This record gives sequence, structure tokens and C-alpha cells, in this order.
Amino acid sequence: MSIFIAIAAAICGLATLVHVFSVITAATRCRAPANPVPARPDAPPVSIVRPVCGLENFIEETLRSTFTLDYPRYEILFCVASPSDPVIPVVKALMAEHPHVEARLLIGNDRVSSNPKLNNCVKGWTAARHQLIAIADSNVLMPRDYLQRLQDAFRPGSGLVCAPPVGSRPDGFWAEVECAFLNTYQARAQYTADTVGFGFAQGKTMFWRREVLEAAGGIKALGLDVAEDAASTKIVRAAGLEVRLVDAPFEQPLGRRRMLEVWRRQSRWARLRRACFPQFFLPEIASGIVLPTVMLAIVAAGLDVPVVPILVVFAGAWYAAEALLARAAGWHLSRWYPAQALLRDLLIPALWVDGLLGSSFEWRGNAMTVEADGRAT
Repeated sequence: MSIFIAIAAAICGLATLVHVFSVITAATRCRAPANPVPARPDAPPVSIVRPVCGLENFIEETLRSTFTLDYPRYEILFCVASPSDPVIPVVKALMAEHPHVEARLLIGNDRVSSNPKLNNCVKGWTAARHQLIAIADSNVLMPRDYLQRLQDAFRPGSGLVCAPPVGSRPDGFWAEVECAFLNTYQARAQYTADTVGFGFAQGKTMFWRREVLEAAGGIKALGLDVAEDAASTKIVRAAGLEVRLVDAPFEQPLGRRRMLEVWRRQSRWARLRRACFPQFFLPEIASGIVLPTVMLAIVAAGLDVPVVPILVVFAGAWYAAEALLARAAGWHLSRWYPAQALLRDLLIPALWVDGLLGSSFEWRGNAMTVEADGRAT
């Protein structure tokens, strides 16, 4: 066996071991609890800041879930930037439907950064009455024990608790592909990193102790990076604390998705990761099935054994492991999952190149460009 074939075999073996380890790790961490976590009568009060912008799929259902939490005392602060936003009547109707829940609608825009979501959240953070504050995107579907599970994830040395999105209820092929990106690829990677001590903040849900962020300069400090979750990660680590992920992450119902929507979202995230954490972004080119498959083909050809049957068996085992993860975690799983995951993995190198070379993107109608210092205009 030549040294070239030996190197190819080693790369394929290492990639496979990492894949199996990440599947087992995520399956252990992401399994849904058998029963809801009960709320303690003496649980501390919590403020929930929910920035909303426009009418998304399932928006009424996801916002309604904020009102049905099994928690003794919490307040909801809905933040809208524009007084003409069409989501405002939806929020007002839900508040009228649940008068027993303390909720406020805050309208206005504080231009503290080039990040429109952060600008929308500032007034909510400022108005929050409590010391524990959850900032949750409008498309997060909150289970009844949402706040209990966030608090249970706090450990000694934790500065922030987050939860990545898990795609559910996809409608159509491209929504299924987005599920393959969100669940068995990105969530798997994030929980593996968190388990080995390299947790990263995820902006879908960020659960803060107020004093941690205030010590860094308050919510305006999240504008120091182009993405508020990247800034959060750096702030928490600079304080000598850790970002932790909640076990069993929360749903984001997807509905219908078009190809361009899926590409733009993944492209935006790739460009943000490259701008904020280049040292972690660069190895992403080796993720997915493409690299180990190429290495396995080199080994098989070098040993003069049939290449195609070996690759088919290898890909089948690779995606079977991901499917078992989805089953264990209770995530959506299509019968066409291998084809959807294969397309996802074929897109990963293209997204890596796009993230490496591109610097501009659009977020909710806002055109943004990432500058060399990691900020955005």
C-alpha cells in the first residue's frame, strides 16, 4: 500500500469516527424528555423578549406558545421596529386572548448597530423587569416547560444558555433539505462542540443572566460583531464563562421553502461564520460525506476492488446513522432522507466557497455587507 493510499485511508477513517461520535453525542443530548419538567413554585421570574418582523409561516402558533408556558411568573415583551408591520394585529389579538399573561408590545427602532434584529431587541432588554432574560426569535415554538429547561441547563461557570433551531413540519422537497441542514448536520455539530467544551451561542434562543451582559456594556455590546450570537460567544468567553446548549432543542416549524430561500439562509450563515470565527469556518470544507467518499474511492481503486459497491454501502451506513439520530431525537425524518442529505452534503463545498469569497447578504429586506473587521454595514 502506497503512502498516498494510507493517507487517504486515514482521512476516511478519521472522518467516519468523527461522524459516528457526533451522531452518538447528539442522540444522547437531543432526546426529548419523557415528561415535561415541572416548574418550582419558587422559580425566579423571567422576562421573554420576542423580536417580531413580518408574517412568517406558523407565526400565530409560535407566538401563541409564549402565552401557554407552565411557569409561575414571567413577562413577554414583543418588539416591533415599524408601526406599520403587519404582524402587529396578530400580537395584539394574542394579547387580548390571554389577558392573564403579562405582555407588552413595544414599537420603535434603536439604531445602536447595523444589526436590525439587535436594534429591535434593545427596547425589550431595557424594559425587562427581571434579572433572567430570554431573547427568542419569533419562529421558535416554545414547549410548556421552555423556561424550566433553559434554567436546568445552567451549570457552575455557565454565562449563557442557548438552543439551536430544529426544523419541523417541512412542506416540500426544499423544506426537507433545510431540515437536513438544521437537524442532522448543524445541530449535530453544535451539540458535539458543546459536549467537548466549545459551545457557541445560537441566536434562536439566548437565555441571559442580566448581570453577565451588563458587565460587558449591556445589550449594545452585542453590536460589536455582525451577528449578535457571535458577539455573545466572545463576551461570555472573555468573562471566563461558558456558553451551554439546552438538552433537547426547540422546534422551528418550517412550512413551505423554495430553493433560493434555503440557499440564501445557508449562504448568510456561512458568510457570518467566516467573518466571526474564521478559524472554525475553514475546516468546514471537510465536513459532510464528500471528503471521506473521495478518500474511500482512492483507497478502493488503489487496492483494485470494486469502487461503486463500496461507496454505496458506505453512503448507506453514513446516512443510516443520521437517520437513527433523527429517530432517537424525535425529529422529522422523510423516507427520501438519503437523497435530501446527499444534496445537502453536495452543497456544503459550494456554500464553503460562497462563505469564503462573499461578504454581502440580505436579512429580512436589509442589505448588509460584512467588513474586514467583522462588523457589518
